[in-house]
Amino acid sequence: MRALIQRVRHASVTVDGQVVGSCGKGLLILLGVGHDDDESVAAKLWNKARDLRIFDDEAGKTNLSLLDVGGEALVVSQFTLYANCRRGRRPSFTEAGKPTRANELYEHFCGLAEEDLGEEHVGRGVFGAMMDVELVNDGPFTIWLDTDEL
Repeated sequence: MRALIQRVRHASVTVDGQVVGSCGKGLLILLGVGHDDDESVAAKLWNKARDLRIFDDEAGKTNLSLLDVGGEALVVSQFTLYANCRRGRRPSFTEAGKPTRANELYEHFCGLAEEDLGEEHVGRGVFGAMMDVELVNDGPFTIWLDTDEL
């Protein structure tokens, strides 16, 4: 799995003109699923994202995690994180997981986030939909996580 994580002041996702998910201070997590991913990989990635000490403490140092600050999360599926641009000019997405399994793992990841943060503190995109994502990046602070490298 791959995640592009952005520390945000707030973020939202809109589908067909309707806001379908949002979060306040916390993390916007763009999530990609690969062929070999499973529930244990999703848990590993969620735990890493949840525990990253990327929020400021009272001294202004990045010492606090999402849980420490009582933060929220917005999780948006994004198969394009598996784009292969090594050849030519058109990206290949053959490394992305099959949609049915990818959706299952996306839902599992969101469920893990809800267990830790509370359902009311986790927003979701709509798997497979064309989405407009808006955010105010806090920092900016953006981190790339790939479970193949964890």
